[in-house]
Amino acid sequence: MNQAPKWFNVTAFIALLWNILGCIAFIADMQLSPDDITKLPEAQQALYAARPAWSVAATGIAVFGGVLGCIALLMKRKWAFALLVLSLFGIIGQDLAMFVLANSAALAGVVPVILQTVVLLVGIWLVLLSRKAITRGWLS
Repeated sequence: MNQAPKWFNVTAFIALLWNILGCIAFIADMQLSPDDITKLPEAQQALYAARPAWSVAATGIAVFGGVLGCIALLMKRKWAFALLVLSLFGIIGQDLAMFVLANSAALAGVVPVILQTVVLLVGIWLVLLSRKAITRGWLS
């Protein structure tokens, strides 16, 4: 196994923090009561009403898969790739439900689209980074 450059560990750690924030947001979302949802603006209430259960599951897979994948990167394990691909599939599933089925761009505006685009790009980038790390021999 080749020694990974220092930037790799820093990047993997920052990505871990990013995904931990996603987990915190997911858990907070799951703890919203029906009463809490009624206090949200109408557009957000419509988003909650429109999302299917499989979309919520996809979000959980995305964030928890991302955390585990980043931990695997820090541990220098090849299985990071599989976990990060799983996380990316979760992101894609979430985006499919949000923007294709629920049309949340029309309901909530441009901000969710921008945020989810960033999430998708980070997910793609982590998969590519893990593949590069395997190719370069940084992971075993």
